Amino acid sequence: MWTCPNCGRAFRSVNQQHYCGKAPESIDEYINAQDEALREPLRQVRAAIQAQLPEAKEKISWSMPTYWQGGNILHFAAAKKHVGLYPGPEAVAHFADKLDEGGYQYSKGTIRIPYSGDLPLALIAEIAAWCRDTGNPA
Repeated sequence: MWTCPNCGRAFRSVNQQHYCGKAPESIDEYINAQDEALREPLRQVRAAIQAQLPEAKEKISWSMPTYWQGGNILHFAAAKKHVGLYPGPEAVAHFADKLDEGGYQYSKGTIRIPYSGDLPLALIAEIAAWCRDTGNPA
């Protein structure tokens, strides 16, 4: 176990990336708290999701930007080298072939999209729409 010296939270991994301090209250606040180089990619991901989930409420859940409509639909978050997209395990399984084609890393419920290169905004929008249409919980 490793304990963060700043916030006192305990993690399994040494130097586990996490958010210390008070959770942001809005997605704008979340994005603006990130490194400047990450803000525009995060805004692009947000716009792709918003376009497919216009009725969903934007909120912060688990200290991440979240889209909610009767339940969590989709989350995303900044990491050092990638945007984490969290649509849930059923969505990841459904889109596994497309994720493989794009060379994206994924695991149960998590998709890692590197900041390097073009963001697959059409695929992100397609995942968001699938989550909306199927009622898939994130």
